[in-house]
Amino acid sequence: MEQPQDRSTSLRDLWKLVLAVLGVVAIMKELRKPKDEREWHGHVAGFVPYELRFPTPQRFKDTYWSPGGPLFGSKVFGVGWAPNFGAVAALFGIGYDEEEHEAAEEAAAEAEEPA
Repeated sequence: MEQPQDRSTSLRDLWKLVLAVLGVVAIMKELRKPKDEREWHGHVAGFVPYELRFPTPQRFKDTYWSPGGPLFGSKVFGVGWAPNFGAVAALFGIGYDEEEHEAAEEAAAEAEEPA
């Protein structure tokens, strides 16, 4: 009889296999496009996000700390979802001031605008 620990290991291995297959499908999807139309990010199987571009500090921030964003978003690199700790903090009102956040976003947007 299979032990509970073996069953959880099997499920974990199955999940890894599913993500690997989806990763291959995502790469094939991009390679089928003309070279100038490849974006290297999007969705596979209609709803599973993938991100195959080189990670940047801004994408790390947007993925893991975006109080105004969804609870789960695309990973910084790979296939699947990543938790948004900023949204969790905002949900529970921990260390997050919406007005302060909006002011910081406006300041960042103004800094990015060309002079």
